[in-house]
Amino acid sequence: MGYGNIMRLETTGASWETAQQDSLAYSGERASHTMAKTDAGRMEKYRSKINSVGAKYGIDPALIAAIISRESRAGNALHDGWGDYDSKRGAYNGWGLMQVDVNPNGGGHTARGGWDSEEHLCQATEILVHFINKIHEKFPNWSAEQQLKGGIAAYNMGDGKVRSFENVDEYTTGADYSNDVIARAQWYKKYGGF
Repeated sequence: MGYGNIMRLETTGASWETAQQDSLAYSGERASHTMAKTDAGRMEKYRSKINSVGAKYGIDPALIAAIISRESRAGNALHDGWGDYDSKRGAYNGWGLMQVDVNPNGGGHTARGGWDSEEHLCQATEILVHFINKIHEKFPNWSAEQQLKGGIAAYNMGDGKVRSFENVDEYTTGADYSNDVIARAQWYKKYGGF
């Protein structure tokens, strides 16, 4: 894949906060792997779409699967395709398996396609590629893998809050977004057949 090798990245995995989604008694890579495995059965119905979109955009399908696992638990955490309910706005912030940010004060994207469609996965992967490229421009001396990790963090919080590689997840949800996604992606690559 043209955006760095997901298997070369070191990761701390899921934070305690993220691990509590599944009431796990542990955090870190082990928690990320457990959550990825929990979602693996549901992920199967999206495998062909994930592989197709990965090939189209040069993004490792294991990474797409990992974002789907983190964002929507392979669709299990969604309500009619919507997620991340904002009680202040009285509306959902995210659409689809990869939770495209539709909040006008956030990503401001217009949702494309059905929540579990290839069109949706294309839109979300285009957003991911956009952020990887933004991090490449912002940090040209980072390795391809570091830029990939920064792009994953930016997918969650925008590129403006990515300030250093050492603290790449400082402002992400759970303070672990890229580390958790990478650990899940490594599990999907190694054990999930992506």
